[in-house]
Amino acid sequence: MTTPEWLTRPETRFGPCTCCGRRSKGDLVEKTLAGSSRLIRSAMFSADMAARDGFLQRTDARVKVVATVALLLVVALVHHVAVVIGLYAAVLVLGVVSRIPCRFLLTRVWCFVPLFTGVVVLPAAFSFVTPGHVVVPLGTWFGTPVGLTSQGLTTAALVVTRVATSISLVVLVTITTPWPRLLAALRALFVPRAFVVVLALAYRYLFDLLNTVTDMYEARKARAPRDHDVARSRAFVAATAGATFGKAHALSEEVYLAMVARGYAGQATAIDRGRIACADVYVFAAAVTIVVAAMGVDHVLH
Repeated sequence: MTTPEWLTRPETRFGPCTCCGRRSKGDLVEKTLAGSSRLIRSAMFSADMAARDGFLQRTDARVKVVATVALLLVVALVHHVAVVIGLYAAVLVLGVVSRIPCRFLLTRVWCFVPLFTGVVVLPAAFSFVTPGHVVVPLGTWFGTPVGLTSQGLTTAALVVTRVATSISLVVLVTITTPWPRLLAALRALFVPRAFVVVLALAYRYLFDLLNTVTDMYEARKARAPRDHDVARSRAFVAATAGATFGKAHALSEEVYLAMVARGYAGQATAIDRGRIACADVYVFAAAVTIVVAAMGVDHVLH
């Protein structure tokens, strides 16, 4: 049984007619809650992508975790932007063969952390932070010539591409692996049980928090007349923030107690554990080859 499409379709907001003067704008708080809820749910709870018949979906979760850790180490150790860009291109190709839209990966990665990382590392491109050959002069500040240096831009580009590639790898593995299998793979690779339990509970708590925030705001909309004052809407959100976290925390405890009542003892298990097949061995060998090739090319360029 599935939810009717008309029930999950976003509400269409109509403005007043032309005789009323100007067109009304949507509630900023409502748009923020709805947009962030849809975005996080699509990024974290995309079980449909994990069920597709793609390359990574057919690969054993343990092999994917080990290969991802090895690639993350390589991305952190190489010193040339060209090598990191090549690894990022390989990640995008891997997403395409796994039937993950390239646009999905690009928007989920470049709209968040790398942009913030770019803002953080941008000062390193200036000559007063990283001395070197000035390629973009910016005039004289307090009697000192200032500009963007090639060394600083290279350093900033290296950091941003490293972050983008690392996040793309993690997102790709997460959305192509069912969450229970991913947790079971972590335990099979001798990851501490406490870490896996905290990860599972944090995942579930975030889901409960999103549901609580959305339900509270929808209940407020249903019981109060339409309020176009954005300031009052923000005040409502601030006033109910504590109650929201309290309810989400209580709900998460109830979920955990229900899991314990059904036999959960902190050990992540999956119904179908699966066996490592020949194809998984080939995938692991390909990952090792990419790691060795990337390190070799980086050593040659260095």
